[in-house]
Amino acid sequence: MSANSLRWNLSNVYPGLQSAEFTAAMAHFAEQVAALEHLLDERSAGLRPGAEPAACALLLGEIVRRFNALYEQAGTLGPYINSFVSTDSHNTLARRLDSELDLVNVRLKQLGTRLQSLMGGLAPVLDELLSLDETVAAHEFALREMVDQSRYLMPEALEGLAAELSLSSTNLWSNLQGVITSQLTADFELDGKVSRLPLPALINLHSHPSEDVRRRAYDAEIALLASVREPLAACMNGIKGTTNTLNRRRRRSDALHGPVDESRIDRETLDAMLGAMAGSFPVFRKYWRRKAQRVGKERLAWWDLWAPAGEIKKAYTFDEARGFILKNFGAFSPHLENLARRAFDGGWIDAEQREGKRGGAFCMKVRAPRESRVLCNFDGSLDQVSTLAHELGHAFHNECHYAAGKTPLQSDTPMVLAETASIMCETVVMQAVLAETTDPAEQLNILETSLIGDAQVIVDIHSRYLFEQEVFERREGGELSADDLCDIMRRAQMATYGDGLDERYLHPYMWTWKPHYYRSDLSFYNFPYAFGLLFGTGLYAIYQQRGAAFIPDYMDLLASTGEGRAADLAARFGIDIRGRNFWEDSLGVIGEKIDRYCRL
Repeated sequence: MSANSLRWNLSNVYPGLQSAEFTAAMAHFAEQVAALEHLLDERSAGLRPGAEPAACALLLGEIVRRFNALYEQAGTLGPYINSFVSTDSHNTLARRLDSELDLVNVRLKQLGTRLQSLMGGLAPVLDELLSLDETVAAHEFALREMVDQSRYLMPEALEGLAAELSLSSTNLWSNLQGVITSQLTADFELDGKVSRLPLPALINLHSHPSEDVRRRAYDAEIALLASVREPLAACMNGIKGTTNTLNRRRRRSDALHGPVDESRIDRETLDAMLGAMAGSFPVFRKYWRRKAQRVGKERLAWWDLWAPAGEIKKAYTFDEARGFILKNFGAFSPHLENLARRAFDGGWIDAEQREGKRGGAFCMKVRAPRESRVLCNFDGSLDQVSTLAHELGHAFHNECHYAAGKTPLQSDTPMVLAETASIMCETVVMQAVLAETTDPAEQLNILETSLIGDAQVIVDIHSRYLFEQEVFERREGGELSADDLCDIMRRAQMATYGDGLDERYLHPYMWTWKPHYYRSDLSFYNFPYAFGLLFGTGLYAIYQQRGAAFIPDYMDLLASTGEGRAADLAARFGIDIRGRNFWEDSLGVIGEKIDRYCRL
């Protein structure tokens, strides 16, 4: 397969960054934001409790429609520009356009804050307004949420200032972290050949069968990250300090308050899940002790965490990965298979590893063509096949929103539920791999691959949660040094991995390259991954019981994730997320895999 076929194609969105179509779309977006600004300036007095109800409802409906139209435009322009930024950090034009779009998006964010504030004032008459306008009624959940969250707004002038200052503070800190880490490269000898490898390629060598390669890759990674620790510590301090300041001004109880609300869960749910996760750590340590035996050690070093086990009989070509995913997606649902086929055949996927491209993987919703785009760094491993299936799950989730005709406001999904479809798809593929394999050595390898991912989402995610919690708390008292951040990271890893790892060989620089730490709008981006894994695992168990009858309800759930609280949506399947039992049952499924692994 050619390199070009491993790169995504967005020509059906715009012909290029310098095309007349793209330039016109950018201008139109700015014009429409200005038009909405004018409308709110001129007519916001009509959105008051004392206004005539029918006229107020009509105006609110018009404003909601305008917001949806603008979010459609932003959700097309933003992913299009990001498709260039994320795959080529040297693209100065894309970065400049990204900055220009940020300027307009800040104005749109300010307008959203104004609407939220106005909705707070409309709380006494909202029920009546809902009965008077179809558009208002169709967006009841979003509007009631605005009413609820309006209590945490600063005065309008301060919210406007915060939004404008983000362009020269948090956004720039985030961009700097992305640029620094995406341009890190190191000379590395592999199979007798020395090549200049980008950071994501070094990280992917964590799973190399040779310990010598894994350790040298780890050493190279640590050296690279240590070389940029000071500017990245400055980025971290800038982001977390600003977030703390704004949380105080908005009367949030702590740094976790906003993310919990945004996740549409409560502290009871979070505490139940985290408590169950912490209770599972001894089970994971059992897995690592058995793995240490397999690699001939008393305890694992960090570079051993991703070490393969068993016999690896194949590396997947991208075409083989495609065929395997399509086959097993089809066994789950023809709707899922059709979506994945469109993604593979339509140039939705950028899978090639190359310098200047960001690491990891993600899926973007591209609203205008009703499509998605998936970024990954495919290396032929089973882990990367699983990652590809995971990201295509996000694309299927997007497709369910599109198919149900949901507007942007109706499809605004919290992170805890955004992982539902991705975990389901990942599980479908891994279960299929395991079911097709009779060779114990291959079964061991598959279980190893699966458990590596589970351990990352349950144990490592918990360590990242502890890290971020302490960083936020200590940042209130002043700036944290790079040494401070490394110390916090190391202690968080020791508290979660425990005696499963050799404490001499942890990863104190994990904080440097995880992009979520450097987004002011993604504080505590860690626990939603654990929620997604365990919720998805629980849903998969229900699918196993119900079979094909599960699919329509499941697709309806995905279509509804922007219009309900997590507890209410889970209750559709008889799931109580506020108690520990559900979380412990899902963790028990992982525990059974560990038991099976230890027996092999």
